Amino acid sequence: MTSSSKLPVPVSVLKWPALVAAAALGLAGCSVANSDGAGTGAADTVRVVLGQEPPTLEACESNLTSTGVVVRSNVTEPLIERNPTSGELEPKLATEWKATSDTEWTLKLREGVTFQDGTPFNAEAAAFTIDRAVNSKLGCNVEGYVFGDADLAVKAVDATTLTVTTPEPDPILPLRLSFLEVVPPSTSTTEKVREPIGTGPYKIESWDAGQKITLASWDGYWGDKPAYAKAEYQWRSESSVRAAMITSGEADVAMGLSPDDNIGDLGVDYPNNETVALRMDANEAPLNDIRVRQAINYAIDKEGIVNSLYQGKHQVAAQLVPEGIVGHNSELKGWPFDVEKAKSLVAEAKADGVDTSKQISLVVRSAQFPKITELAQVLQEQLSQAGLNVKLKMLETSQHLTYQVRPFAEDEGAVALMTQHGNQAGDAAFTVDQYMLSNGAQSYFGTPEFDAMIKKADAASGDDRQKAFEEIFAYQNDKVVQFAHISHQTGILGKSKTVNYTPNSSSGDELRVSEMTPAS
Repeated sequence: MTSSSKLPVPVSVLKWPALVAAAALGLAGCSVANSDGAGTGAADTVRVVLGQEPPTLEACESNLTSTGVVVRSNVTEPLIERNPTSGELEPKLATEWKATSDTEWTLKLREGVTFQDGTPFNAEAAAFTIDRAVNSKLGCNVEGYVFGDADLAVKAVDATTLTVTTPEPDPILPLRLSFLEVVPPSTSTTEKVREPIGTGPYKIESWDAGQKITLASWDGYWGDKPAYAKAEYQWRSESSVRAAMITSGEADVAMGLSPDDNIGDLGVDYPNNETVALRMDANEAPLNDIRVRQAINYAIDKEGIVNSLYQGKHQVAAQLVPEGIVGHNSELKGWPFDVEKAKSLVAEAKADGVDTSKQISLVVRSAQFPKITELAQVLQEQLSQAGLNVKLKMLETSQHLTYQVRPFAEDEGAVALMTQHGNQAGDAAFTVDQYMLSNGAQSYFGTPEFDAMIKKADAASGDDRQKAFEEIFAYQNDKVVQFAHISHQTGILGKSKTVNYTPNSSSGDELRVSEMTPAS
C-alpha cells in the first residue's frame, strides 16, 4: 500500500470534535454525578476513575484491559514479569528460569511467599495455576490470547522447582508465562471466580457493584509495603467527566482521557501500545468478498480521523502492532483514503453477484476509549458513502465480548467489529496467534497457507522471527484483509498534583498502585 497523503477532511469528520467540545463546556459547569464531594478522599487512599466497571476480576481473564487494569500486579502476580520500559523479563514469583531441553523449561520459585488467605505459594500452586488457565475447560481468555490450543505439561519437582513442557519448542515460553496471574489451589476449577485471591500487595476489600471497588494493602505481602493503604476505583463512561473529577479533586488518577478533555497540565501523555482497527467477518456476504473488505480500507479517512478527533496525537496504522514490537513491519503504509476506489470495488463485487446491499453490523463497545462513539459514527458514514449498508450497534462490555472472542455470537450476518488491541508482551506472536490464525481466539477466519506461515514464525527466533512476522503483516494486508487498521493510540492519563506516578506503555492494561506515592 502507498502512504496516504493529507487530504481535505470530510465535513462529517469535522463535526464531531465541535460536538464534543460543546459537551465538555456544558459539563464544566456541572457537578459530577455519583461522585463524592471534592477533596473528600483520605490521605492514605488513592482514587482511580476508569472508563468502565470491570466485568470480572478473574485472574485468568486479566489480559482483558478492563480486568487487568485493576487486578494485575495489585491483587495477583505472575511468575515472571515483563518490564514495560525495557522489555526485559524480570523475576517475580519465579526467581530464575532456563531451558533444560528443546521443549522443557525449569523455574526456581521464590520462598517465603503466602497467598492472601494464608496458604503457601509453592510449585504446587504454580502448577495448579497453569493447569487451570491453560489446560482446563474453563475457557479462560488468557488461554486463547497467549497459549492457543497447546496444552502444557507441568510438574512440581519440589516446593520451589517447577518444570513446564511444551508440545513443540517454544523460545518465548517465559514471556507467555508472564501473562499468568498465580492463584491458590483452593480456587475453583469448575467456574470462574469474580474476586480472586493472590499474592499481591493489595487484597480485594469490597466490590459495590455499579459503584466502586476498594483494594486494601495486605500486611502479609512478601515485598515492599505500598505507600497507599487503599485504592478506590470508580468508573465514568465519558472521558470529559473523568477529567473533571481530576480537576475538581474528586479523583487522583483518571484513565483513558482525550486531548479535548481540557485537563491542562494534569494530563500526562504516555506511549500506549493500543491499536484501533475493524475486524471483518469474511464468512458472510458482502464481507466474504475481498474486494468489499478492500473497499472498507479505502473508504476510511484515517488521517482525517487522527487529526480531527485526536488532534494528531495518534498515528495512522498499517498493521495491528506499533513500532517497538518484535515483528513490526516498518515498510507497510496505511491504505490511502480513496472513496472513488472504494465505490468501484463495491460495484465490481456487485456486478459479479455479491449482494452488497446486505447489512453489515458495525459492532462497537461503549466507552472503550475516548471518542469511540464519534469514531463509530464517522466510520458508519464513510462506509455508507462507499455504497455499503452499515448499521451501528453500540454494546456494553459483556455484550461486546460475545462478538470479540470465541465462541462468537451466531446468526448475526456480516460483522465489522471495532477492536482495540494492545500487545502487552512486545512480540507479534501475541497478536498474530489470536487475531489471524483460522482458529484464533479473536479471529473470524484464515487460510491454510496463512496458518502455516504463522506456525513457522512462532517457532523462529532472532532475525528470522522478525522477518517472518514482517511477512505475515504484509500478507494480511495483501491476501487476507481481515482488518481495516485505523490508528496507533497515544494514551493520556489524568493525575492529581497530590500523586507521584509515571505512566508507561502498560499502564492502560496494568496500573500498578504500588508504583504510586503521595507527592511531597
